[in-house]
Amino acid sequence: MIIRQMQHSDLEQVLQIYRQGLETKIATFETIVPTKGDWHASHHKTLRFVAETNGQIIAWIALSQVSNRKVYCGVGEISIYISELARGKGIGTAFMNKMIQKSEEAGYWTLQSSISSKNQASLALHLKVGFRVVGTREKIAKRDGEWQDTIIMERRSRVVF
Repeated sequence: MIIRQMQHSDLEQVLQIYRQGLETKIATFETIVPTKGDWHASHHKTLRFVAETNGQIIAWIALSQVSNRKVYCGVGEISIYISELARGKGIGTAFMNKMIQKSEEAGYWTLQSSISSKNQASLALHLKVGFRVVGTREKIAKRDGEWQDTIIMERRSRVVF
């Protein structure tokens, strides 16, 4: 497996993995896959990576800016999706560590995630790489007629001040 910079040509496979996440109903509350253009526009232009094995993308991670306000320029939100066949094999940890390193090099001082309270694997992954629970947003979204909670997690850089 290699972790490399995401290319525009990877977006088809990236969105296929996102669709798999949608189908779990715990990876995101979204119900439709975005267009390539919408996905591209909503994520950082360089802080996006894929894991590839045998020419097949098996996971992706990307950062989104949380605000256009200058005072929040060092705060980013992480999205991480791993294909069904690659889950539970340590890819998430390698990805998160790569994003932490590269985001700090780019000047980010805080990374955050909003995770479904039902997504125990993602919650455990974030804790493993140094995130802490900030709080719970109760009944923040409604999916399939059921209210959903999210756990807000963040990781403060130890090198960017």
